Amino acid sequence: MEWDSGTLRGDLVLRRFPVGPLFMNAYLLWSPSAGRAALIDPGDDPDLLISEIEKTGCELSCLLCTHGHFDHISAAAEIQSRWPLPLLAHIDDRATIGRLSDSRAMFGFPPVPQPEVSYFSGPRHELPFADGVLDLIHAPGHCPGHVLVDLDAVMIVGDVIFQESIGRTDLPGGDSRVLEATIRQRIYTRKEGTVLHCGHGPSTTVGHEKRFNPFVRAL
Repeated sequence: MEWDSGTLRGDLVLRRFPVGPLFMNAYLLWSPSAGRAALIDPGDDPDLLISEIEKTGCELSCLLCTHGHFDHISAAAEIQSRWPLPLLAHIDDRATIGRLSDSRAMFGFPPVPQPEVSYFSGPRHELPFADGVLDLIHAPGHCPGHVLVDLDAVMIVGDVIFQESIGRTDLPGGDSRVLEATIRQRIYTRKEGTVLHCGHGPSTTVGHEKRFNPFVRAL
């Protein structure tokens, strides 16, 4: 778990929670002044996530996922039993989300309830939050409906890119050439100091990945 506030706009606070057997990073974002919180990638350990949301003193007003793989959405239905919010996801991941229980079974995990989902479409989607918006950027390759959450000097990048690695493309809907194009066009074009908060493992920066990522080097 870690705090990240100095690089965020306004009074936004971001905290990371590695959850579940795959140590997927769930992200809790909140604004104390607005009294609103957003949970990004509710992948597992719903009791922990609910407790941490309540500790902020803010009302959960946004539940969203970077993409629909089971390790990023398995706690969504349980979160919805506390806050009746749809899980926001890109329409291109409708099929991925629909395979939730089958995907869990394939990796040896028991079924979980299917969450209620609200889908958006297009290359960008502006999601009102607190006193501004969360800019969701379509970033396919790891899976068809992957999105990045753009917070200006910080991006929550899910499984598109990791510290000196990239997302796998051997699951249904994955495409290595599309993923490489996404990284070059959506990530490597950002300022080098932009912090990338990943779906697994530690955070990194655009500059570090352009120099040291062995899978997609900067042109």
